Amino acid sequence: MKSSDEKFVDEAKALFDESVERLDAATLSTLNRNRHAALERARGARLQWLRWAPATGIAAVVIVAVMLALPGNGVDTIPSATSDVDILLGEESIEMLEDLEFYVWLDMQEDDVG
Repeated sequence: MKSSDEKFVDEAKALFDESVERLDAATLSTLNRNRHAALERARGARLQWLRWAPATGIAAVVIVAVMLALPGNGVDTIPSATSDVDILLGEESIEMLEDLEFYVWLDMQEDDVG
């Protein structure tokens, strides 16, 4: 037994097919021309994208190669991260957390001056 959704789809399809059969030749010709024109525009847009795809890939490869070839910028983030962990795990960490508002204020003052 069909569900109500399947019945609805079948009825809608039957009504659509019936309305298409009632179209005159001029309307069918116009619809067919418009469909072909839309397909050509879509094909042209796809070809336009495909034309730029190799250039985009080459540019990405060049960027990665340049990034790998250049020496580091001198910023070493791992030691600073480990020093932060050392500070948090040290004995002074509880005192530092108690004075957290002061450190936030101090950081804001340094930002205002800089």
